[in-house]
Amino acid sequence: MPNYRRSFIPGGTWFFTVNLLERKNNDLLVREIDLLRATIRAVRNRYPFQIDAWVVLPEHMHAVWTLPPGDADFSKRWRLIKSGFSRALPKTEYRSNVRKMAGERGIWQRHLWEHCIRDEQDFERHVDYVHVNPLKHGLVTRVKDWPYSSFHRYVEKGVYPAHWGGDLDITVDGDD
Repeated sequence: MPNYRRSFIPGGTWFFTVNLLERKNNDLLVREIDLLRATIRAVRNRYPFQIDAWVVLPEHMHAVWTLPPGDADFSKRWRLIKSGFSRALPKTEYRSNVRKMAGERGIWQRHLWEHCIRDEQDFERHVDYVHVNPLKHGLVTRVKDWPYSSFHRYVEKGVYPAHWGGDLDITVDGDD
């Protein structure tokens, strides 16, 4: 059995990739975007964190968060987001016997990918990766056309021009 370890850095900034269990031909996250947003808001009200960047794709999402000073518990926040979202959905998904015995839904992959942001350059690279991801997956031909992205907030702030992301080659650790 692998000895999986997570870093815990109070007040740290993190890049995450979170996947649905069944990714093929699954649009659950965008189909239920209002529920996902409401779940995230509820968790943030109880356990604050700053959303630096986020993109929701049909079957996975990427985010960059900064936790409050003295707080390193991103795992709790993700657990509450995933479980809150799952509990609000009807139980229609396939569940393996292992998941049934553990009382788990068959919606999310059990683990998530996290990367602690090291510096400003690392931050910018990961935020760019988040925003270009719908283009990378062929969901749109222009980054600005994907509605479920913090990219639009960055354009409003003047960080990106609206036409940003046409010919980028951005890769990061945990590339899906």
